[in-house]
Amino acid sequence: MTLSINHHREGSGPPLVLLHGVGHHWQAWRPVIELLSDDFDVIACDSPGFGGSSQLPPSIEPNIAAYVDAFEWFFIELGLERPHVAGNSMGGAIALELARRRAVRSATAFSPAGFWTPLELRFAQISLGALANLPAALRPAVLALARRPAGRRMLFGQLFGYPERLPEDEAVSALRDAWAAPAFNGVLDAFAGYSFADPDELRSVPIAIGWGKLDRLLIHRLQAPRARAMLPWATHATLGAGHVPFFDDPPAVAEFIRVGASAAPVLRRARLAPADGGHV
Repeated sequence: MTLSINHHREGSGPPLVLLHGVGHHWQAWRPVIELLSDDFDVIACDSPGFGGSSQLPPSIEPNIAAYVDAFEWFFIELGLERPHVAGNSMGGAIALELARRRAVRSATAFSPAGFWTPLELRFAQISLGALANLPAALRPAVLALARRPAGRRMLFGQLFGYPERLPEDEAVSALRDAWAAPAFNGVLDAFAGYSFADPDELRSVPIAIGWGKLDRLLIHRLQAPRARAMLPWATHATLGAGHVPFFDDPPAVAEFIRVGASAAPVLRRARLAPADGGHV
């Protein structure tokens, strides 16, 4: 597969690949990267068709399996042999499916896609589709709102537990990249063919799943219990954060990634202490 995956790389140590959710970009991970780069060779990626990465070929449906294929090739291109991987939402589903293929040393997923019912999936598709297809005439007004804390609370309350913690420049650039993403609608449509299944196939890879208790997109009280029931042997945590937790509580996110990676033999174990009422 010929594909250019834009990525940011910094730090030293075992390789750790970071995967964002649908419509997002690698920069969402910035506050977490700062906390991990002393311990890991961090590689934060734009998924194909988002941010600065090229699209999947037109002949390939942009479903979860295709994205797993793309990142397996990316690992080969960079000479990464079973890196640790952490992902959010769509990126969390990709991380779990990479674990199924034994392509990673550990997988940490934050509010992963795929633990939904058909109705919950449709809710997420409609919610995100409203962002993807916002009329161009309305976008300048929305960008102006995003530049104010009160506006960020209004615009991002479904995705972030504490939208006011999202910096102005990140809010504006995230919206612009989402609107420019050629894969956005195709990926949302392709979600209809995916749900997480066959959990026993992941038993040989350390798995950690964190879910924000303030997640209003893939709703915590509905979907997190399904993940716990399907993967009872994995490490689970409830974070004091929303669907996208990176600016809500960077230390808790970084520490949970360390916990997930520490289950692999080459790393020491770390203790998770989630902030804002979280628990393991």
